[in-house]
Amino acid sequence: MTVTASPTSRAAEILSRPVTLNGLTVPNRIAMAPMTRMFSPGGVPGEDVRSYYARRAAAGVGLIVTEGTYVGHESAGQSDRVPRFHGEEQLAGWAKVAEAVHTAGGTIVPQLWHIGMVRKQGQAPYADAPAMGPSGIRPDGTEGTGKAMTQKDLDDVIGAFAEAAAAAERIGFDGVELHGAHGYLIDQFLWAGTNRRTDAYGGDAVARTKFAAEIVAAVRETVSPDFPVIFRFSQWKQDAYDARLAETPEELEAILTPLAAAGVDVFHASTRRHWISEFEGSDLNLAGWTKKLTGKPTITVGSVGLDGDFIHAFAGEGAPVQGIDDLLDRLERDEFDMVAVGRALLQDPEWAAKVLAGRTDELKPYDAAAVKTLS
Repeated sequence: MTVTASPTSRAAEILSRPVTLNGLTVPNRIAMAPMTRMFSPGGVPGEDVRSYYARRAAAGVGLIVTEGTYVGHESAGQSDRVPRFHGEEQLAGWAKVAEAVHTAGGTIVPQLWHIGMVRKQGQAPYADAPAMGPSGIRPDGTEGTGKAMTQKDLDDVIGAFAEAAAAAERIGFDGVELHGAHGYLIDQFLWAGTNRRTDAYGGDAVARTKFAAEIVAAVRETVSPDFPVIFRFSQWKQDAYDARLAETPEELEAILTPLAAAGVDVFHASTRRHWISEFEGSDLNLAGWTKKLTGKPTITVGSVGLDGDFIHAFAGEGAPVQGIDDLLDRLERDEFDMVAVGRALLQDPEWAAKVLAGRTDELKPYDAAAVKTLS
């Protein structure tokens, strides 16, 4: 399906512009945000997962960022229904997903994920594997039953991310996204609330980026120079929605600069509401500040197209449609480069096509029941 933008639509004029992310040209400014779905038994994405992503690419989504996929480390996850990005059968399934998205006219990157201290021991796919993190502290600040990572643990996880990135390029993906947000493993190192190490991986903001920067550098060395490496980060965490990595632009710059130097091509700044200003005295959101501080392309995200915080969706709440004029204003002045759409695309595979064609009267409110299917 080829989506033709209406010449009368302001959204079409702004969102239809191609954008270059390192060596990848994305046909428009719309990305699908990564959303855990748990429809991959045995960690293998099947035909339903393939069709789920391809439908959205066919309807005008320029860049698919897949749901989080576990890297090849035994402590990376805690569900046998979350897809894995290692193993022959799993990678064969993902190769078919990438092919289907390309056939539909889109581009696609997998999100590579290690959950760290969020893991509860005893869970599949590796029940005996311990939870681990920088200091054995869960994102809610409590002492967990896991362990503080040794140097060997750190090296093993860094290697797992690099191997997954190499596999992504080998089987036909267009880039990778590293999940450094929301209180999972990489973020646990970035945040002082969970990183209390006294070695080279802990301390001030720059020291706390060392693990993330080493992952980025290992990935960058493993893949081709023009293969995009996206890094997703957030201020908020699971069970700590008011947490902040940085209270000032200077603190944010201290965190982002080592990551950019290590080889990040694009930053994906995850917020709960994309229209909220990040720091006092400026209207810039987190993606806007990130672009200003690093000079790198950025992706914004957070309740796009809906009037309701996504956190309420966890409680089974829906959300009405909301206009995107403010989003378009920000895109038009180059505050950021792409917009990732989550629940609105989960609810309606045709969301991008409708927006690009100016058919906003056909947009659907979000119904929390949408998470139960791969429509």
